[in-house]
Amino acid sequence: MGVNDTLCRDIELDLAAQSRMVAALARSLGDDVQVLETHISFVLLTGRHAYKIKKAVALGFLDFTTLASRGFYCREELRLNRRFAPQIYVDVVPVTGSREAPVLGGDGPVIDYAVRMRKFAQEALATHTLERRAMTPQFVDALANRVAAVHAKAQVDRSHGAAEEILEFATRNFARLHATCSDRAVLRNLDTLAAWTSDEYRRIEGALRERRARGRVRECHGDLHLGNIAVIDGQPVIFDCIEFNEALRMIDVMSDVAFVVMDLADRGRPDFAHRFLDGYLEITGDYDGLRVLRFYVVYRALVRAMVCSERSHQMPAGDVASQDETRRYVDLAMHCIEPQNPAIVITHGFSGCGKSTSSQAFVECTGAVRIRTDVERKRLHNLRPTDRETPGAATTMYSNRVTRWVYLRVVALARGLIAAGYPVIVDGTFLKRWQRDAFRSAAAEMDVPFVIVSFEAAEATLRARIQARGEHGRDASDADLAVLEAQLRSHDPLDSDERMQTVVLDNETTLAALRAPERWRGVIDRSSRPGGLPRRVVRDL
Repeated sequence: MGVNDTLCRDIELDLAAQSRMVAALARSLGDDVQVLETHISFVLLTGRHAYKIKKAVALGFLDFTTLASRGFYCREELRLNRRFAPQIYVDVVPVTGSREAPVLGGDGPVIDYAVRMRKFAQEALATHTLERRAMTPQFVDALANRVAAVHAKAQVDRSHGAAEEILEFATRNFARLHATCSDRAVLRNLDTLAAWTSDEYRRIEGALRERRARGRVRECHGDLHLGNIAVIDGQPVIFDCIEFNEALRMIDVMSDVAFVVMDLADRGRPDFAHRFLDGYLEITGDYDGLRVLRFYVVYRALVRAMVCSERSHQMPAGDVASQDETRRYVDLAMHCIEPQNPAIVITHGFSGCGKSTSSQAFVECTGAVRIRTDVERKRLHNLRPTDRETPGAATTMYSNRVTRWVYLRVVALARGLIAAGYPVIVDGTFLKRWQRDAFRSAAAEMDVPFVIVSFEAAEATLRARIQARGEHGRDASDADLAVLEAQLRSHDPLDSDERMQTVVLDNETTLAALRAPERWRGVIDRSSRPGGLPRRVVRDL
C-alpha cells in the first residue's frame, strides 16, 4: 500500500467519524432537521437556519482535513459570500461537546465549525424553479444583470489566472475523473476531450494572456451553477462562492459566465443559456470573451462531472444517480466541442418594425451572438443600453460621422466573432446601402453565408410601436416619430442583387408571434449551407 492510499484511508476514517457526529448533531436539533450532503459539505436545515459543516476531506484542490483549516475556511466563506448575499450569511458557530454528543455553540472544546445562514425554502433554488418550469425570461435577464454588476465591481487580480494555471486546473479535472470513474464509455470520451482541451488551449493561449493583461481576471464567484442561485422575491440571489481555493475564485469573468451557460444547457434550457449570454454581453460589451468561452464551457461541464464522480466515489456502494450525472456532463462536453460554423445575419427595417423583439428568438433558438447598433452607439458615449441621451447630445450621437463609426465598429466585432466560430446577428436598421455592403463584404472575405432579414410592417404599426416604446422607456433605441419620418424619406431600398440574399418577415403581428422560433426557419435554411449554422440547430427546430 502506497503513501497516497494510506492518506486516503485515514481521511475516509475521519470522514466516517465526522458523518456520525453530524447525524448526532441533527438528532439533537430536533426531529424536523434535514441533512443534505455534497462532495465537500454537510448542510443541516432547521426551522430558521441552515448550518454548513465542511467535510474532513482532501481532494487536491482543497484540504479540510484539519480542524484549523475548517475553521479558517468557514470564516472565509462568511466574508466572501457577504459580497453576494449579506441577507443570508449570519456568522460562524463552533461545534463543541463530543462527537457522540455534539452541541452548536457552547463553551467546551471546539470539535468542528459551522457557517450559519438564514434558511430559504429549497424550492427557491434556481434548479427547482427550472424543474417546475417556473423560471421566466425576466429572471434570466435579471440574472445576467446581477452577474454583470458583480463582475464590474469585482477586484482585478494579477496574481492568478495565468494561462498555464488555467490549463493545469483543466488537466487536474481529467486526472480526478480517471481516478474516480470506471465507466469505459465515459473514459473514452474523456480521452477525446483531453485531446481537444490541449488543442484548444494552444489556439486560445494568446487570448487568455491578453484578457488577463486587460483586467478580465477578477475575484469572481467560481462555482456559479444554478444550485448556488436562489429565487427570492422574484430576484436572483447568488450564494456559496468558492472560499477554499483562491486560484479557483480569481478567474476570468467568462469562466463564471460559462458555468451558468453550461448549467442552463445541461438542464434542457439552451434557449435560456443563449438569452443569459446575450444579456450579459449586451451589458458588458465583452464580446472578446467569446474567444475563450467554449474552452470554459467544456471545463465547467467537466468540473461538474468531477464533482458527481467524487460524490459517487465517496459512497460505499457507489451512487447510481451521481454516475448518471457524471455521464451526462461528459456527454454535454462532447456536444460542446462539435464544430459550430459561422454566418453573418443582419436585420433591415424601419424603427418600430420589431427587429429586436424578433431577433431575440433567433438568438435563443440558434445560439447566434447578437450585436445591437443602438447599444454600441450608447456604449461609445458611456451610456447604458436603456439610458437616454443627455439634452443636446442627440446631434452628436446620431451624426453621420458617429453612425459610420458605429457600423464599422460593429463590423469589426462581427469579424472577431466569426473568427471565434460563432454565427452573428446584427440588429440595426441597415437602411443605407453602404451599411449593408460593409457586412456583405466581410462575409464574402471570411467565406461565410450572408443573410439579410427584412422586417415589414405598416406605417401605422410602426408609429404605434414607437409611441408605446417611448411611454415605457425600456428599450435601447432612442428613435421617435421624427426619426421614423426621416427614415421613410431617405432610406435606400434593397436592390435586386440584395434581395437574392434576403428573407422577408411580415411583422404585422403580435409580440408573442414575433418571438416564435419557427418564424426563423427560412433564415436558418439560408445560413445552414457548409460554413453556416450548425445542422443540429436546424434539427432542433
